[in-house]
Amino acid sequence: MEQTLRITNVLADPTRYYIYQHIVKSHGDVSVQQIADSFKIHPNVARLHLSKLEDIDMLTSDARKTGKGGRPSRLYRLSDKVIQLNFPYRNYQLLSRIAIQTIMTLGEPGKQALYETGKVFGEELINQQLSMNSTPIDQIAFAVKVNILKNAANIAGLSPEIQASEEENKIYFSIYNCPFKEVTELEPGTICSMHNSFLKGMFEALFENVHIVELENMMSNCATCSYQASVLT
Repeated sequence: MEQTLRITNVLADPTRYYIYQHIVKSHGDVSVQQIADSFKIHPNVARLHLSKLEDIDMLTSDARKTGKGGRPSRLYRLSDKVIQLNFPYRNYQLLSRIAIQTIMTLGEPGKQALYETGKVFGEELINQQLSMNSTPIDQIAFAVKVNILKNAANIAGLSPEIQASEEENKIYFSIYNCPFKEVTELEPGTICSMHNSFLKGMFEALFENVHIVELENMMSNCATCSYQASVLT
């Protein structure tokens, strides 16, 4: 209860909450001065907000030399720790582990069912976004489809970064947050394959003849999970 109160007290401050969201979207380290400049606040106030977010394990930091002399600069980034608030208490992470281990006992048929279900959920996520657009899918412009993809990925908590080239029919898709990370560490190959099927379902709901190549994977100590998708509109 004490930790719950600490978390809610820290996030009750709107500026502090928006600073955290800013760091989520920055996909990298931030300094006290960067936060001060972005939010037009004094550096001491920015440092206080960042410290409080670090106190509840939402951020982590270290000091690094800037190469310009003087004291090392403290840089802040998202913590790998999971912060959850449930009223009343629920343990969905345990449920997911039980479900995954049950599927694994079924062998290859269980894995295939997991991959197919992941793909269906990816398709459904995109179809929910498409239902808000009255334009038939074959008339939706490439840039709009990419924006739909980005919105859906944000809803899924992937913290994505997308670069697209309509001339080359290629989309470079990077994920900075793995929503399945704790479970993935138990069964990395299986969960990563399911997640790839999930992404394939998202892409195939928007584009024809999709071919996705994985470029980087967080489970291999990369900063992101990155993909190159070749698509036809």
